[in-house]
Formats: sequence, C-alpha cells, structure tokens
Amino acid sequence: MAEAARIALLAGATGLVGSHCLSQLLRDPTYGRVVVVVRRPLPLTDPRLDARVVDFERLAESELPRVDDVYCALGTTIRRAGSRAAFRRVDHDYVVALARRAAERGAARFVLVSSIGADARSPVFYSRVKGETERDVTAVGFQAVHLLRPSLLVGERSERRPGERLMIGLSSGIAPLLVGPFRRYRPIAAEVVARAMRAVALRDARGTYVHESDRIAELGTA
Repeated sequence: MAEAARIALLAGATGLVGSHCLSQLLRDPTYGRVVVVVRRPLPLTDPRLDARVVDFERLAESELPRVDDVYCALGTTIRRAGSRAAFRRVDHDYVVALARRAAERGAARFVLVSSIGADARSPVFYSRVKGETERDVTAVGFQAVHLLRPSLLVGERSERRPGERLMIGLSSGIAPLLVGPFRRYRPIAAEVVARAMRAVALRDARGTYVHESDRIAELGTA
C-alpha cells in the first residue's frame, strides 16, 4: 500500500523566501496538499493549494486541517512594523502561535527561517527576538525542529529596502574573502534558503537542528 502524501503548512508565502518555498512545495510530489495561511487571497490557483485567509491575531483559533510539516517564513522589519512591539508581535508571537496550533493539528516537523545571530540573550533587540522565537518554538514539542539562520537574503522583493540593497552590494563584493568561519556571512539567495527548508523537512530526523547560513547554502544547492 502506497504511503499517503504529506500535508504541508506554509506561513509567509508572500514574502521573499516564502514565495519560493510555495512554488517548490507545489512541484514536490511528496506533498498532496499545501495549506497556506495568508492575510488576503493569493493570486494563484493550483489543485493542491489550500489557501486560507486568517486573522493572525487569532491564529490559535484558526481552522486548520491535519498537517505533517510546517514551513514558517514569517517576518518583518522594525521599520515596516512601525515599532519594536509590532515587530515582536509578527516575528515572535505569530510564529509561536502558529507552532502551537500546528502541533495541535498533528504536525511533526517545524522549519523556521530565523536569522544569523539569533540569540535569546543578545543585547541586540532584533537578534534577541529571533532567539526567543527559536527557543519558544523548540519548546512546543515537535518531533523535529529545524532553525535556519540565513545571512543577508538576495532576491527580488515587492518592497524597497535601500539599506539592505546597499549591505548586499557591499557583502557581495567581499564575499570571496569570507572564508572559514566567516562563510556564514556571505549573502544567500532566497531560493536557496527555500530549497534548504524542503531538504531538512524531508529528513527522517528527531530533535532540534540549527543550520547556519553556510550550511543552508550547502543544503540548498545539493
């Protein structure tokens, strides 16, 4: 008897990494259904796509089917969010609420796009929030949690981030000099991160795994 196809749950499908992740999931025969939680309807149709418009403030009460693997690429910036509190609500509260609700719906694996330097004890607010999110998602109790910490993401965004573009340009120029333990600081393509997300989710693994940016590049180009 053939093994039933898995069901994936994706959050952040309209973002830089999430959009690549969605297109890859819809091409992957491993998944018979791809459930996406979004704020507004997606301009996309596919026989396996189940797009659900939800109120992210009430994720804990959202109607979700049984799922196997969770792909989370939710994230914003303090500037776009408007305040530190609003940033934390998106990058921490929504992500943790999603994890808890998905666990209730049977999810075994959670793959999170975090950030280089994530550390719950960091004096840097952004890095501390990312680290707290990693900590709290891990505590939910999944069979496997994969924490991906990419460096600067390269790809076409729908929004303009001139400061980030400048940093990517500077980092790309010195990337060949970033070797050994500094390889993790090289800019990385969003599409590569999305491929790495799928690669780790499909592993038969148990426990918590941290994938730094240089390892993400290896996983996403294998």
